[in-house]
Amino acid sequence: MVRSTSDVGRFPGAAPPTRVELSIQKEEKKQDEGSCRRWFRKMCPCCCKRQSSTSYDVTDKIEMVKPPSPEPLKTKPENGETKEVEDIKVLVQSVDLLSSKTGQNRVEHHTDLYDGDEMIIRRGQTFQIEMELNRPFNASTDKLHLDLKTGPLPMVSKGTHIIIPLVEHLEDERWEAKVVEETGNKMKLSVNSPATAVIGLYGLSVTTSSLKGEAPTTYTCSENITMLFNPWCEEDIVFLDDEDERKEYVLNDTGRIYYGTENQIGARTWNFGQFHEGILEACLYILEKSDMPPSGRGDPVNVVRVISALINAQDDYGVLVGNWSGKYSDGVSPAAWSSSVEILKKYHSSNGTPVCYGQCWVFSGVTTTVLRCLGIPARSVTNFQSAHDTDVSLTTDVYLDEEMEPLDYLNNDSIWNFHVWNDCWMARPDLPPGYGGWQAVDSTPQETSQGTFRCGPASVNAIRSGQVYLKHDTPFVFAEVNSDKIYWQRNLDGTFSQVYTEKKAVGHCISTKAVGSEERADITHLYKHHEGSDEERIAVETACRYGSKPDVYSTAMAEDVGVEVKMEGEGPRMGADAKLSIVVKNQSSFPRKATLHSQVAVMYYTGVLKGTIKKDQIPVELMPNEEKTIDWVLPYQQYQNQLVDQAALMLTLSGRVSETQQVLAKQTTFRLRTPDLSITPLGDAIVGKEMAAKIIFTNPLPRTLKDVVFRVEGLGLQKGHEVVVGDVGSNATVTLTEHFIPIQAGARKLVASLDCKQLTQVHGVADIVVLEK
Repeated sequence: MVRSTSDVGRFPGAAPPTRVELSIQKEEKKQDEGSCRRWFRKMCPCCCKRQSSTSYDVTDKIEMVKPPSPEPLKTKPENGETKEVEDIKVLVQSVDLLSSKTGQNRVEHHTDLYDGDEMIIRRGQTFQIEMELNRPFNASTDKLHLDLKTGPLPMVSKGTHIIIPLVEHLEDERWEAKVVEETGNKMKLSVNSPATAVIGLYGLSVTTSSLKGEAPTTYTCSENITMLFNPWCEEDIVFLDDEDERKEYVLNDTGRIYYGTENQIGARTWNFGQFHEGILEACLYILEKSDMPPSGRGDPVNVVRVISALINAQDDYGVLVGNWSGKYSDGVSPAAWSSSVEILKKYHSSNGTPVCYGQCWVFSGVTTTVLRCLGIPARSVTNFQSAHDTDVSLTTDVYLDEEMEPLDYLNNDSIWNFHVWNDCWMARPDLPPGYGGWQAVDSTPQETSQGTFRCGPASVNAIRSGQVYLKHDTPFVFAEVNSDKIYWQRNLDGTFSQVYTEKKAVGHCISTKAVGSEERADITHLYKHHEGSDEERIAVETACRYGSKPDVYSTAMAEDVGVEVKMEGEGPRMGADAKLSIVVKNQSSFPRKATLHSQVAVMYYTGVLKGTIKKDQIPVELMPNEEKTIDWVLPYQQYQNQLVDQAALMLTLSGRVSETQQVLAKQTTFRLRTPDLSITPLGDAIVGKEMAAKIIFTNPLPRTLKDVVFRVEGLGLQKGHEVVVGDVGSNATVTLTEHFIPIQAGARKLVASLDCKQLTQVHGVADIVVLEK
């Protein structure tokens, strides 16, 4: 590593980050004790005494016990003789952490976007502090060292109590301090931390003494230091060697989350808000609430695994309660959220009361916020046709009766229309070489991992190659993206025979926001080899050897009749008849006959079926090499009162070719597209000057929408709030004009969503460039 000759800043030559400023309009700061104070009180009970109380209350205020005032500098003792300055005990009068967000520490550590003027630094990089003594420091006779402590029981052996000595030359990967500037009684220190340091909140004290054996004196700093992971430091496990990617995956406070179906991919803007006021404190509170000891917070694998568990409330009173019932009257509908800020602040301010409600994209959005806030590069990832393997078979099993009808009580495996999880970036020293980089982590509670609802981090490279024996939870993620779909038919004796294998049924269009733009990036190739390639088949076979059904693979069958489902354009719209086309093709030189059983069911996006709303039998006769297109229609009247949150439907086709006994099986998911909100900025966007935005929505349904509520938010523009609209008649248009005063310059996004029971996933975004006053 090349060090600046000034020893001021480990990476002084690094370009400052693009300034993506954020904020929701400032709120009155609460006088209650925050997590930082609580942590510091646990760490130093002698310095932060609690007011007496009959019960433990984490919101009690604390009193900082100031150190005793230093003795005044005396040059003449009582007998009138002059005393040497060196004979006076050296004492610390004050410590300045140089923590201003525009100062050298915060800028060089890429933490200048965080709200407030607290000391926020990244590990593996030098930082500066200043202190004032009662007299000039004499290195030949005076001794000085720093103490940093974190956690309720700091221990040197655990890396939670660090004793930092003064040295003449700083070396890498060590806790050390060097005097870089002295002016009279003032001195500036450059402090070095290793890239393996524990992250979190530290208390700082300075101990001084002399070589004469006098009792040491300790000065306790009243401000704390927050240490984060460092993607800019080559020695840090989370190092990311691309500045544009660091700007995107660490510093970008807004993003895009994808949903829908593979043929109708929708996108919504999400405010991560990791630098917003109160969010860092909330993230540290989540870490403090976990069972992980502070000594484990230096390893990002541990931290990610804990975050995965604590973002959901399933078994540890984490941040969000999952709800897929469609009933959200005692909370907020998952589709109504557009930001992590309100969720995390609500959780923190309520002392850990889980927030209602979340589904996978909300869990993912909040996870992205927490990981980026702590310094771990992260992104939200959407997998379309995402399998949920319930028996670790690494296959998705569909059971049919003797008549080829689904046996619902056996069909526990499911395929979600889409599922959103996260990628986070880190090396994996706990795995063989080659498995670092992107790691999949999922905070949505689906299956337990080591007794807790969490998932990951699982190496994406391991998933791609089928190395599912590598931790953590790699088999589950592999099944989500690359399991084969196996159809079983019940025999007369009650046994089951494998009748068909669909090898390309899951793991399509895996998507995330592109670096530096609003475009969608398809990253399917990172999770799996090209469908049908030798490499992909080898990966599947390798993975299945470690599953619960290692020998369950059907023998190859001759197939000369194919079935495909197609839709025009972007697909059916909400409020109109849904029209699809079924294409059946005979690829043989002989006639073929079959009967296709079709049924369409309303489906939760997780793959759970609510109920069948239409069944048909379609006789098909094909001449040699003939292709037929069959029109399939689902009238609006048949689905209007049946839909659930995502307006998703599943069409299942099954049958058997009479001449060859070939099984025909096809499942297709589609959604009924909803309109976007139109958002138009009005007036000049200037800091401190009022402007407006017009939001327009037209009800596409031939029915009245009940209890319509708009949610509007824009980081740096206005605080998130609700606008109650009430009932909106059939095909009626609502126009809402929002007035607000931008408080921060730069590229901003105004995000709005509509929430009502009859229509979900209606949202819009407007890009607004705010100029300085």
